Amino acid sequence: MRSRVCFFYSFSAVTCISLLSSQISDDWPGYSLDLFSYPAHYSGDLDCVIVPHGVIMDRTERLARNIMDDLGDHDIVVLCVLKGGYQFCADLVDRIKALSCNSNRTIPMRVHFIRLKSYLNDQSTEDLHIVGAEDLSFLAGKNVLIVEAIVGTGKTMKTLLKHVESFRPKMIKVAGLLVKRVPHSSACLPDYIGFEIPDRFVVGYALDYNEYFRDLNHICVISENGKTKYKI
Repeated sequence: MRSRVCFFYSFSAVTCISLLSSQISDDWPGYSLDLFSYPAHYSGDLDCVIVPHGVIMDRTERLARNIMDDLGDHDIVVLCVLKGGYQFCADLVDRIKALSCNSNRTIPMRVHFIRLKSYLNDQSTEDLHIVGAEDLSFLAGKNVLIVEAIVGTGKTMKTLLKHVESFRPKMIKVAGLLVKRVPHSSACLPDYIGFEIPDRFVVGYALDYNEYFRDLNHICVISENGKTKYKI
């Protein structure tokens, strides 16, 4: 039986999640950039590596196994949240497919893409745009797995869930690679969590800052120089 774990945040939010996640503490300085290879054009734009690519891959495989345990033999529609979630979604789906090929339990999947836009530079805005989700009527009666790269306050995810629920799917599960510990969280957390991280602006592994850094394999903390350099 899988145990339920409660995390107690400093801002007095208490949230129970159904999957043990890897927690990165607030005082974690990250890995030195000197230990890793990364594009030279980002020299001076990063503070540290907070999650190396290899660790992401190992954690993604673990999430795939948990999803198989829960949803094996269910047809599911994977709803990939672009743009930041495309790499995580692709790797997660690949690992679920690999597990399905080597197991008596399988998950027939099809993937649909939507895009959310709520950031200006490094600040989340109240103006949320959902592109590609105007008509999701094909989700009626289906099992849905939403795949998102990062969840902060949870407001964006809460809005998306409400929108998806309006099309009456049979079940909705959410897989999130990162959950950021932030003040004023709405406690709308994914069912499957990769890493719980401090409230720092991260880039890489398809996460961007004004469309830059998507070509970075590792998840890194952007420097103040990087924010200034690519600010719009």
